[in-house]
Amino acid sequence: MVNQNLTATEIGFTHEDFAALLDKYDYHFSPGDVVPGTVFSIEPRGALIDIGAKTAAYIPIQEMSINRVDSPEEVLQSNETREFFILTDENEDGQLTLSIRRIEYMRAWERVRQLQAEDATVRSGVFATNRGGALVRIEGLRGFIPGSHISTRKPKEELVGEDLPLKFLEVDEERNRLVLSHRRALVERKMNRLEVGEVVIGTVRGIKPYGAFIDIGGVSGLLHISEISHEHIDTPHSVFNVNDEVKVMIIDLDAERGRISLSTKQLEPEPGDMIKNRDLVYDKAEEMAAKYREQLLAKQQGATAAAAPAETLADEDIPPATELEEDIPPATELEEDIPVIAAIETDIPAATEIEEEIPAAIEE
Repeated sequence: MVNQNLTATEIGFTHEDFAALLDKYDYHFSPGDVVPGTVFSIEPRGALIDIGAKTAAYIPIQEMSINRVDSPEEVLQSNETREFFILTDENEDGQLTLSIRRIEYMRAWERVRQLQAEDATVRSGVFATNRGGALVRIEGLRGFIPGSHISTRKPKEELVGEDLPLKFLEVDEERNRLVLSHRRALVERKMNRLEVGEVVIGTVRGIKPYGAFIDIGGVSGLLHISEISHEHIDTPHSVFNVNDEVKVMIIDLDAERGRISLSTKQLEPEPGDMIKNRDLVYDKAEEMAAKYREQLLAKQQGATAAAAPAETLADEDIPPATELEEDIPPATELEEDIPVIAAIETDIPAATEIEEEIPAAIEE
């Protein structure tokens, strides 16, 4: 028969000792930690999670997913074990608040940074527009396409529901900004079909003091003033008018910067023909371009001594790929310059829409 009247001294283990033992093996959790947990109770607007703390942690429904959730059962199942993000410290009842959404956001930002590093093209449907541009979802994050980077003749409002190819302009988790370009994605796709030394027909869409912007199949290339003719030209307006159809040769393709450099100077049979006899330049364009390609190939192979370039295509006349780089705007620009990202900062919504206030873990 057990003697129930034994004293604490006789047992050698007090309540204080037991509490100290619990504290010794108690895990300490901090906001920002990612811990494993098991769902043991699902409630209408949340769930209780066992993460090994003294009190069950709670995850409210708005923290269960990066996407909208109407019922906890859409995300969690009883006895399911998975990772949770500790959102807040213990409340007065010793209960922690958890989140799955924050883990998904962290992984989404990591993924879009990787996609940007790979210079990947992504596709997404427009779900809304505002005065500055259009809104899309990328890996669950809200992305913004500035109006100047939307390459379509449709009104912005008609873009809702349309699937667009996109390139990354800015991925900034710290500032909560995700900015993309539809125009750059189209430029890259079309640039992949073009070649240096190729003669193309285009239309003058804009004229600036430094050159003319030529639309070649939906993308814009720059015909710099120095590449119009071997003879000096005071202004491109003296040679071209807006909507003129022109024949030009591609002398540089920079997909990374979205730049296409064009030339008519390299197509002149004789210096100054673009000013004196433009039709002759266009008639001889393919012939002169072939000589240019031969010259370029010979130069690349280090065999310029064996090449016999035409007098008008001397080595010094072939512009290096980086020449005039500071003067060449991106191929995406037409008559109006694309505003810098900072100029449209007020139009760029937060990428993750993180709510400022987190509701109480257990509603009264």
